[in-house]
Amino acid sequence: MKKIKAYLDAEVQARNCIDELCIERPDPLMIARSSMDEHHALTCALFAYGNVKAIVAFLSKLDFNLCDQNEETLRSRLEGKYYRFQNTEDIVQWFCTLHSLKAIGGAEKVFMQGYTSNGVLEGVTSLISVLYDLNPYRSSGYEFLIGKPIVSVLKASAMKRWMMYLRWMVRDDALDMGLWQGVKRSDLIMPLDTHTFNVSHRLGLLKRRQCDMRAAVELTEVFKQFDPDDPLKYDFALYRIGQEKLL
Repeated sequence: MKKIKAYLDAEVQARNCIDELCIERPDPLMIARSSMDEHHALTCALFAYGNVKAIVAFLSKLDFNLCDQNEETLRSRLEGKYYRFQNTEDIVQWFCTLHSLKAIGGAEKVFMQGYTSNGVLEGVTSLISVLYDLNPYRSSGYEFLIGKPIVSVLKASAMKRWMMYLRWMVRDDALDMGLWQGVKRSDLIMPLDTHTFNVSHRLGLLKRRQCDMRAAVELTEVFKQFDPDDPLKYDFALYRIGQEKLL
């Protein structure tokens, strides 16, 4: 385990630089950092599924001020826009929801209402629930984008996009934005996707065979043995190792 930790520590140090976010090695975080805004970052995180080049291409065409526009303006500016499971109406309604979220104080405020009482997962559930309360619109694409409130860790998916968003908001280094205050880095949960899941198994860090919330929590606990205060500092490096097929 000491050798694995040394290897990952070296990868973390080497990749903790802004040069990691570039056209040659695209990542949705590069678009999120262009505005350093919690709501634009949430859009970037929730649309971060599928091919990374397609993700970045889509996000790069979205103005981060869209959530400040009225519905009529949104329909005009988003005409013909779509991304995989989300059609134009889904995207219009998403920005309408974001507009309403900003009006009640923003993502951090709503997250903290749940987090303060019962931790990260309750914070995410609070935010997801409020997003649905703010807009009665429903479709399969819209609901896929936002996800489902977490009822039980035993039944929840890994919630990768939401966990990644929290990493961006809470951690503060050359990559992550650190826009939120009051959330402990040690409370964050690994954003488990195919790359991090497979690499973690190959390194012997993860035993659970299903890529779900239980696996994400299990892996987080392993990384707390490496760094109790900041286990998610390993996430980006682990993701790149898988993406670049370095093992």
